[in-house]
Amino acid sequence: MHYKLPNKYYFINKFDTNLLNKQDKQTAFIYRNYAEKKIDKNLILKFRNFFKKKGSRFYLANNFKLAIYLGLDGAYLPSYNKQMSHLSYNLPKNFEILGSCHNIKEIRIKEIQKVSILFISSLFKKNKNYLGINKFKNLKNLTKKTVVALGGISIKNLNQLKLVSCKNFSGISFFE
Repeated sequence: MHYKLPNKYYFINKFDTNLLNKQDKQTAFIYRNYAEKKIDKNLILKFRNFFKKKGSRFYLANNFKLAIYLGLDGAYLPSYNKQMSHLSYNLPKNFEILGSCHNIKEIRIKEIQKVSILFISSLFKKNKNYLGINKFKNLKNLTKKTVVALGGISIKNLNQLKLVSCKNFSGISFFE
C-alpha cells in the first residue's frame, strides 16, 4: 500500500499539545533533542501514540535502534551523522530514512546511507550553511531523491519555494 508523503516536516523537541494539535495531517514530525544525551523512551512512546491517533507520521533523529524497536515511521540522520551501521538492520516495511545535507559530498553520503528523503539546507536562513535559491536549485538537481527545503522558511517566503520547484519544506519557527 502506498501512502502520500507529507509535504511539511516539523522539528520538535518537547511535547506541547497546543502546538501539535494546530498542525494538519500533511505535517510529519521529527523529534530531535540534541541537548539531552539520553532519550526518554516514555516521552517517545507518548509522541508515537499521540501521532498515531492524529494520523501523522513520526520520526526519531539519530537513533535507529529505538525507532525500529518502538515501531516509529522512520529515522532522521543529521548531516554530521555519517555512520553506516544502520544498513545492516532489518528495516520494517514502510520505514523511512530521512537525512539532511548541505553540499554535494553530504548528498552522496546520504545516498549511500539509503536515505529516501533529503533535507537540503539552508535555503533562506543566513547562517554558515546558507545556500540561497541558485545553489539550492543546483544541489537539488544533483539527486533523484525527494528533496525537502530546510532553513528560514516562513509565511513571507513560502511562495518562493516555487522558484526552486520544491513542494516540501521543513522547519521549526514556521509552525510555532
